[in-house]
Amino acid sequence: VQLQASGGGLVRAGDSLSLSCSASGRSFSNGVMAWFRQGPGKEREFVAASWRSGTPYYADSVKGRFTISRDKAKNTLYLQMNSLNAEDTAVYYCAASTSIILSSLRNSGQYNYWGQGTLVTVSS
Repeated sequence: VQLQASGGGLVRAGDSLSLSCSASGRSFSNGVMAWFRQGPGKEREFVAASWRSGTPYYADSVKGRFTISRDKAKNTLYLQMNSLNAEDTAVYYCAASTSIILSSLRNSGQYNYWGQGTLVTVSS
């Protein structure tokens, strides 16, 4: 199983960026897919998740600015990021799980599949 994240880059504060995560090796249409990020000197943190039903969940820090979506037919997860600021600078990881429960959605330890990460740098 592989998760391939892409779309990172260097942008200015206020800009937008879109990330993609393509999964191969198994279908996650009945699973949960999510984005986490790890900023410089920080721990990995939850960003957003797409529940089995497609219901999105967001960290408070990105709510209203980021939109998570996925194409189950393509087994691909997306993250549209708007109004980026310097605090959003991080390596963004996609993750997937086939057995996670809702109360553990924000817990990185509950995801058993991870992508390699894509770097997003926001200059102020």
